[in-house]
This record gives sequence, structure tokens and C-alpha cells, in this order.
Amino acid sequence: MGFRLATIDDRAALVDDSSFYDLATLSGGALGPDPMAVLGRGAELHDLGRRLSQTEPTGSLEGAELGPPVPRPRNCFAVGLNYRSHAAEADMELPEVPLVFTKFPGCITGPNADVELRSDTADYEAELVVVIGTEGRDIAAEDAWGHVAGVTAGQDISDRALQFAAKPPHFDLGKSRDGYGPIGPLVVSPDLLDDRDALGITCDVNGERRQDGTTAHLIFDVPTLVAYLSSILTLAPGDLIFTGTPDGVGMVQDLFLRPGDVVTTTIEGIGTMVNRCR
Repeated sequence: MGFRLATIDDRAALVDDSSFYDLATLSGGALGPDPMAVLGRGAELHDLGRRLSQTEPTGSLEGAELGPPVPRPRNCFAVGLNYRSHAAEADMELPEVPLVFTKFPGCITGPNADVELRSDTADYEAELVVVIGTEGRDIAAEDAWGHVAGVTAGQDISDRALQFAAKPPHFDLGKSRDGYGPIGPLVVSPDLLDDRDALGITCDVNGERRQDGTTAHLIFDVPTLVAYLSSILTLAPGDLIFTGTPDGVGMVQDLFLRPGDVVTTTIEGIGTMVNRCR
């Protein structure tokens, strides 16, 4: 039995389909309440996940205030041009190795947070986000999923004018404005997913479908990314990897985000984020 991990009222919680269970209460104080402190405790989270059906919930998920399930990552990596369809629409060559940049951790926000647009060239990018659970260096690709606590949905919101203001582009600044990294609603352990390597991913803006892809089309899949990054530096619990976006971004259609727009991001088996622009 796997687990679904959330941050509710700034406290770590496990959830089922309709309820949440405060993790500190559920574990008798052994885990939580800090969400960052539990991401490396996968065995205990799995054990507690088995007990939910016999436990009185803390409250209903309906109306609960969900924050980012990984609120303070040490590292926040992101991967560019990791879908052939997106590289094609951007008219860029396919990378020979993962094109990795950093989203500064201060951009991370919750699955229902408002996004303050700071320019008229803000763009959406729906992405699968990997959450590291077990520290490792030089991790073999065949062992990579064993170092993953779970996966969540993310929006790599991008200020395109800022991103391409310099040559070469500074991806990090263009994608790290305050609030430009919504994640959530949950961290879902891989064993709860029907096919962890082929998850449907969509993005709607004001109800209009803009992106519709599958992580099966990643150029560099999750094991490859974990192995590559860990060959360079040690990965630690709570590190995030934004794995890239499929085609359909606004930049190539001249469809940038505007105040009042509602961005809805859904990943199969994980859930939906709804972020309003202002």
C-alpha cells in the first residue's frame, strides 16, 4: 500500500479519496508536522498508509487549505526540451544530454495559489515533478525509482521576455519569479500509479485545452534524469526535478497568460491544480 502526502495548514498529512489525516497525530508524534522532515521516511509512510481505513480522519479534504507538498526543497532542478513535440514547436534541436537548469526554490507555491504576473509574456508549462526520497550519489538508472519518494504535478511558469533577455538565455531567472512554481496537490508514491512511466498530463487555460501529452514521450525518462543528476551531485530527500513540458505552450501561439486567467493542470493518478493569474 502506497501513500498520498499533502501539506494542509502547513502540516504534513496523508490523504485518501475524501479525508486527510494529520501525520503527527497519526504517527503518535514520530513523524511530522514539518512536511520536509517526512520525505525521507518512505517505509514509515507506507506503513501508516495501510492504517488509514482503520483510523478516524482529521478532517475532510473538501475545503482544506492545501499548500505545496514539498514547501522548501533544497534543490529544484528543471529539464528543458524533454519532449520531442515541444522541441519541434520551439524549432530547437533535440538535446544529446538532459538540458538542466534551476528554478530557485523560493518560487515554489501551492496547487491553488494565485500567480502574480509580472510581465505580459508569462507562459504556462505543465510538468511531472519528481520528489527525491532517499539520498544518493551515482545512482544507477535501474535503481532510480527506489530513490523517489513520489511524484507530483507542477507548473513551470515562465517569463519569456526575461528568459530570453540574455544570450545564452537565463532560464533560471525567467522561471523563478515569486509564485512561478506551483506544485501539488499531492505527492503520490510510485506504487499507487497504474503506470509510473506513462502518465497523462494536461493543461487548460480558462477551460480551453492547451497541452495534452503523456510522460511516456519524455526524451530522458525519470530513471535517466535521476541517474544523470546524481552522477554530478548528491540528491537529497525533498529535492525536486521538473521533468519538462509537452507541446502546446503559449509562446509559440502568442497566447500569453493574462490577469484573470485560470490555469488548470492535471496529471493522471496525481490530481489537479487550479491557479488563478492576477
